[in-house]
Amino acid sequence: MGSFKFATNTKEHKLDVQVEGTMSEEDAGRFIQEYNQTVSKFDPAEYEIVLDCTALNVSSPDVLPMLEQCYILYQQSGFKKVVFTIAKSPVLKMQLSRVARSTKLANYEIIEV
Repeated sequence: MGSFKFATNTKEHKLDVQVEGTMSEEDAGRFIQEYNQTVSKFDPAEYEIVLDCTALNVSSPDVLPMLEQCYILYQQSGFKKVVFTIAKSPVLKMQLSRVARSTKLANYEIIEV
C-alpha cells in the first residue's frame, strides 16, 4: 500500500513530499486531491517541490497514467524546480525519467542517495 505526506516549508520555500510503498490508483487519486489543497495555499512559482521517493516502489503499468498526471500537475503549478530523491534504483530512476520526458517536465532533477 502507498502512503504520502505533504509538509510546506515556508522559510525555505519548499514543498516537501514523502511518498512510500506501492501506489494504487486510489492512493494516486487521494494524492492529487491533497496536493491541490496544499498547493492552493502558496505561490508554487516561488517554491521547489522536493519528493522523497527513497521508500517508493516502482509503479505498475496500470498506475503510470496517474503518475504522469502528477508530473503534469507539478508542471502546471509552475514550481521553480522538481526534485526527486530516490534510493539507488536504476529501474525507478529510469521510470521517473521516462515519465518526465513523456510529460515534457523540464525542470526536474533526480538525486540518488
